Amino acid sequence: MSALNMTPTTGVVVTGGGSGIGRACARALAEVGRPVSLWDLNGEGAAEAAVSIAADCGVTTHSVGLDVTDRAAVDNAVVAAREALGTIGGLVHAAGIVTSMDIDHLTEEIWDSVIGVNLRAEVFVAQALLGDLRSHEGSAIVGIGSIMSVVGSPTIPSYTASKHGVVGLTKSLANYLGPDGIRVNAVGPGYIETPMTSMMMDDPASKAACVEKSPLGRVGAPTDIAKAVRFLMSDEAGFVTGTILIVDGGVTSHD
Repeated sequence: MSALNMTPTTGVVVTGGGSGIGRACARALAEVGRPVSLWDLNGEGAAEAAVSIAADCGVTTHSVGLDVTDRAAVDNAVVAAREALGTIGGLVHAAGIVTSMDIDHLTEEIWDSVIGVNLRAEVFVAQALLGDLRSHEGSAIVGIGSIMSVVGSPTIPSYTASKHGVVGLTKSLANYLGPDGIRVNAVGPGYIETPMTSMMMDDPASKAACVEKSPLGRVGAPTDIAKAVRFLMSDEAGFVTGTILIVDGGVTSHD
């Protein structure tokens, strides 16, 4: 049976949908017939992505420019997404930020902003969508973690803590929402070429170091993550909940 036939057709909210992994996730879901609402701080980027995906995939799309840490804006976006898509049976929280600042230099502002976008926002976007998710069979949430969900970087403690938090949140929500038929999982990307990693990927030496760490001999593309997300959002993953799927080309398989 094809992935198309095994995938719910309810709408999906994708935060961070204007670029990178979020945009790739929105497109991958649209390819199997799921309407998508793209939320992004860059409203123009989200709108452009929504138009492109609708034209290519023939599904209903919707976009919102918002700060995902703004509770009022999230509540308004849920209402707008519901009206545009008709139903909402999924959430992909791909919005994320990273700031390289070690513990000697870390500020409260940086800590709060990274935790706010990467972790706190997933909690309250999910909370705002609970009524919709409970109303539709096969609903699922996928959070975007990182290889920093399972290892630790000395220079990005706020990002590392936020991505470890995604795993804990995934397990907690999976236990709480499982009786409602809602599955909750996370994907942990490795080194992926996205706008967020452009500074590293645009430097030949840095990119070469990333390639060297991967047994598969390459860095990842947003589509590599999107395909894993699409699987976890589908009925083919109907008995998968409370887990993180590491998609890193084998980077974390060795010291």
